[in-house]
Amino acid sequence: MKKIIVAIDGYSACGKSSTAKNVANILKYNYIDTGAMYRAVTLYFLQNFVSLTNPIEIENALKEIEIEFRHNPKTQKSDTFLNGINVEQEIRQMVVSDKVSEVSAISSVRRFLVAQQQKMGRKKGIVMDGRDIGTVVFPDAELKIFMTAEMITRAKRRQDELLEKGEMIDLEDIIENLKKRDMIDTSRQDSPLKQAEDAFVIDTTNITFEEQVEIIVEMIGSKIYES
Repeated sequence: MKKIIVAIDGYSACGKSSTAKNVANILKYNYIDTGAMYRAVTLYFLQNFVSLTNPIEIENALKEIEIEFRHNPKTQKSDTFLNGINVEQEIRQMVVSDKVSEVSAISSVRRFLVAQQQKMGRKKGIVMDGRDIGTVVFPDAELKIFMTAEMITRAKRRQDELLEKGEMIDLEDIIENLKKRDMIDTSRQDSPLKQAEDAFVIDTTNITFEEQVEIIVEMIGSKIYES
């Protein structure tokens, strides 16, 4: 059976990562959370007081960063490791969310991570989600998905995620954070968030998590078996 690349793009808190993880598990594909990679870089920059306006500091910092994903036997999921340390919890905090879009807009950061992402996909059989997967990282991906949802739905989902991690954040603050991230993601000069021309759009506002997973799995099946 041939293997393909599944590229899932879309706005924050639309269910991209959770959906991509489950789709990958069902198909026995590798799942690559590119958002976690940008969050890991953001965490490193915050911890080491790297100036986002100093190209030399940024370039030097990137040389010190190594990101990998390791299977967690307790959760049966992949955790993000930054320079050998598990940072899966730290990268999901609001302090990182507030800065990740700014860091993601830096061209040198994008070049650094896109090169790693493309290397990960050489053997295919992957599900990768992010902002520019179908447009920049894998423009020739066999299946491209673009996910969206209404703002209030996205904000409530993000609030629930944070609550599970012990963070109580006001819904209005989350909405403002999402609006800020949308603006930066869609307006940056280097590989902005946009729908690929050949991407299938999935609005997750009024469908269940199980339904969105099922829709994508069926699409993948069609791509795998088409002549």
